Amino acid sequence: MTIAFDHSYARDLPGTYLRVAPDPAPAPRLLYLNRPLAADLGLDLSDAEAEAWFSGASLPPGADPIAQAYAGHQFGGFSPQLGDGRAHLLGEVLAPDGHRFDIQLKGSGKTPFSRGGDGKAAVGPMLREVLVSEFMAATGVPTTRALSVVATGEEVWRDTKLPGAVLARIAASHLRVGTFQFFAARGERDRVKALADYAIARHYPDLSQVENPYLALLDAVIATQSRLIAEWMGVGFIHGVMNTDNMAISGETIDYGPCAFMEGYAPGTVFSSIDHQGRYAYANQPLILGWNLARLAETLLPLLDPDQDKAVDIANDRLSGIAPRYRAEWTGVLRRKLGLVGEDPADAQLAEDLLSAMEGADWTLTFRRLADAAALRPLSSDFTRMEVWLPRWRARAGEGAAQRIAAANPAVIPRNHKVEEALTAATAGDMAPFHALLSAIQSPFAEAEPYMLPAPTGFGTYVTYCGT
Repeated sequence: MTIAFDHSYARDLPGTYLRVAPDPAPAPRLLYLNRPLAADLGLDLSDAEAEAWFSGASLPPGADPIAQAYAGHQFGGFSPQLGDGRAHLLGEVLAPDGHRFDIQLKGSGKTPFSRGGDGKAAVGPMLREVLVSEFMAATGVPTTRALSVVATGEEVWRDTKLPGAVLARIAASHLRVGTFQFFAARGERDRVKALADYAIARHYPDLSQVENPYLALLDAVIATQSRLIAEWMGVGFIHGVMNTDNMAISGETIDYGPCAFMEGYAPGTVFSSIDHQGRYAYANQPLILGWNLARLAETLLPLLDPDQDKAVDIANDRLSGIAPRYRAEWTGVLRRKLGLVGEDPADAQLAEDLLSAMEGADWTLTFRRLADAAALRPLSSDFTRMEVWLPRWRARAGEGAAQRIAAANPAVIPRNHKVEEALTAATAGDMAPFHALLSAIQSPFAEAEPYMLPAPTGFGTYVTYCGT
């Protein structure tokens, strides 16, 4: 087949990228192809085409690979130049429904932005991105998706020698807060304006006719990101690297590096090996939402008003609304998870009291089993507070709560021990555990007992790495 590539980013935003070809994989071998996603994109790919095109072994006709420039605040410190150090955007496709998507290779070799890295990726981290992003998609959390993973036939060095792989990632776009920061830090206001115009046209076209489209863009990103982080919190997801270069203007989850899912509810949970201060801990994610959006607002100040003082006032007014907007989104997520119908002013307190009562209990199973006290009791070391709370919840939830809870709360998540089992086996050449786990998490509301249980006692403290 042929892929009808378009290249609006390269065409409309000159000076925001560098043209560079991916490294050719010496002996590509297809490990995974997301056929339903390919069909949604209008791509009838053969295994041989996916293997060659999405490994760098050969370029699909019409591809024009580029590495995008961006900056970013990483753990609070500003890096003025990051960019795609191991990724190549092949181009964009228009799906049959009219939506535009990027096809990007990740782990496909060095670019001028590599900063000393080898530009490669290993099998395990690329398959992790498949597992986590497919779970997010199955539970309705906005996310980039994995189209394929191809083993390259070469080895990469991390702490040890590992088999290499390339991921083909599908995204509504790869525009980030850090993309705006890259040009704002250089004083290139024209390019910031061009980026904003492009973001509006691509993601929020209805805003182009409003009185101040750049303020409306800021409002739109605040809204989509507030909703996204609330959804993360609902499934116990901890991103691990909420740097500004990992916050997408589209409102999708991007970059599944040192991410993982919380098991026992503990607000301070951190999994990333490099987050020594807990900056991106579970409970801090809503705070970082506001911090990152403030960095976006800074880049847009010249577009909000020609008078800098007025622009700052406008931006601060919008930023002050992030916390209440997020709280409203979070309360909505918790209402859904609690099986509540309608809105009651006391719902937020009801939900907060549950969180206080369930600390230490398994996050996923507690919500899943709320309607079954006998199954709920073994999850808590001290059930006393939960016992006091449950009658309040039953009185508010009313009829049909059990069915609503089952429909809103996944039974299966990518449990960390199961993910590690699957990735360890895949790295050794056995893909069967990966495919079995993937099948379970793609139907997360169906009970599949081997994938529902928390990690065994001997699993120990879980640590994740960036995979670079």
